[in-house]
Amino acid sequence: MIRLNNITKYYHSTKGRQYVFKDLSFDIPSGHNIALLGANGAGKSTLFKIIAGSDYPNRGNVQTDLSISWPVALSTGIHQHMTGRENTRFIGRINGIADLASYEKRVKDFAELGNKYDLPVSTYSSGMKPRLAFACSIAIDFDVYLIDEVTSVGDAKFRKKAKEALVNKSKSANVIMVSHQMDELQQFCDSAIVLQDGELTFYNDLEEAIKKYRTL
Repeated sequence: MIRLNNITKYYHSTKGRQYVFKDLSFDIPSGHNIALLGANGAGKSTLFKIIAGSDYPNRGNVQTDLSISWPVALSTGIHQHMTGRENTRFIGRINGIADLASYEKRVKDFAELGNKYDLPVSTYSSGMKPRLAFACSIAIDFDVYLIDEVTSVGDAKFRKKAKEALVNKSKSANVIMVSHQMDELQQFCDSAIVLQDGELTFYNDLEEAIKKYRTL
């Protein structure tokens, strides 16, 4: 289970604090592949980053005994001035990977970066960066994968490969997924959380949640 304890998150603006969440408490259940649904600007990406630990609430905390990926398909955690290989080794070390050489090879092969793997990420195309981030994550056995718009990762061939990898992972782990493609959510998810006005509602029935989402 992932427990959100009194999460408050706001951003400063010229009009004062703009709250995304205020005293939000919620238990995200284990044993489900969950679609995260909400209107644009509702705070889905912010929630993902807080759960992953790549962003922090102004108040409150997240409690879990599960290993959780960073938001896969974004370039979160990828350093521009390091090479693909250096990024891989860094990510491997902080995630406790014992056999870094094997991990490097899996990432390089999956990301399909070729010689670019040993060049700085700043030289990569916009499609190559998320491929590296995806490969670094999918090569680690997390309990929960946070998936953000996986259809945006690379070209059609790579997206097909990424989806097949996620299907395999979902047999032994869980996913929490954001996507504007309902058919993609229906492929991977069995339930959903709807985010509206800073509040979360869990739906055990994915189709019921999609109907609610379409009214937002």
